[in-house]
Amino acid sequence: MKYIRERLSAKLFLANLIVVSVGVIILAITIQITIPTAFNRHMGMMDQATMNGMGMGMGQGQGQGYGQTLFESFRASMFESLAYAVTASVLAALLVSLFLSRRIVAPVRRLTDASQHIAEGHYDERVQVGGADEIAHLAERFNQMATQLEQVESMRRQLIGDVTHELRTPLTSIKGYMEGLVDGVLPSTPETFNQIHHEADRLSRLVDDLQELSRVEAKAYSLDVRSVAVSNLAQTTVKRLAPQATARRIGLRSSLPADLPLIQADEDRITQVLVNLAANAIQYTPEGGEVTISAARHADEIYISVADTGIGIPPEHLAHLFTRFYRVDKSRSRNAGGGSGIGLTIARHLVEAHGGRLWVESKGEGQGST
Repeated sequence: MKYIRERLSAKLFLANLIVVSVGVIILAITIQITIPTAFNRHMGMMDQATMNGMGMGMGQGQGQGYGQTLFESFRASMFESLAYAVTASVLAALLVSLFLSRRIVAPVRRLTDASQHIAEGHYDERVQVGGADEIAHLAERFNQMATQLEQVESMRRQLIGDVTHELRTPLTSIKGYMEGLVDGVLPSTPETFNQIHHEADRLSRLVDDLQELSRVEAKAYSLDVRSVAVSNLAQTTVKRLAPQATARRIGLRSSLPADLPLIQADEDRITQVLVNLAANAIQYTPEGGEVTISAARHADEIYISVADTGIGIPPEHLAHLFTRFYRVDKSRSRNAGGGSGIGLTIARHLVEAHGGRLWVESKGEGQGST
């Protein structure tokens, strides 16, 4: 029974077998019911004809004629019964076939209707199909596809809204500066032009980050995996961000044990992740603070951490930090010189592409983060 429930071919075979069986059963029952009635009727007709023949003086060859008449009566009653039986069995088979075909085709029709609704943009459409056969598996995959399409559509709308908001801020600022210059409200000083250049640079970084995010989310890149020393990754990160840390009077250092084994990773991509994390830590660490890159070995895994003594993160925001464009405090982010708000999202995608995990820990505001 389990095989029949899980195989559409078995259901179709069983349906055909049921139709044939119903036809044969109806045929047999109808013949059994109609033959006696038809035979008795023909026998009555034969007896009436025999009596009429005797009244007319027919006697010679009566036995031979009676046998022939009996055979013809039996044959006529058999044909009559078969006609009734075939008609009844065909009608029964048609009714059973109609019922079974509708029952089997009904899930396919529901799938067709649901696919039409999704094509019209109703991504919340789902199909309710019971059982465990191929159609049920198809319905399950269809619902998974619909869920993914709904998520993609939601992300697309959110992305459009987020990008619109993020682009509007620097564009509004640039427009304000330019209108001030044209109207003579703002002086044509190097400081004014530096502010315009700063906003244009911010807009350029946002576009670059969006392009990078689209690549990593679509996995439209390849990893050049090879043996890499974690110490080299940390030193490269420190060297690259040293000017930024010095300008903000923040200490930036690495602290790694000497016996760390080599890891299998794309050196450029993991360096990109570390630079992103360390730069983010520098942005949110006040003057006189410290950012430390460290690593440790636990069993067969290597843990690399970027810790800071910065402003910290409230617990309720930790789960959302890797969401695109999410900021704990947007005004504080801009005052700290925050980026586009998608750097951590890119970092997590890159780490997960290596089979790793990326998370954040913080005891609260003013207590730094890791």
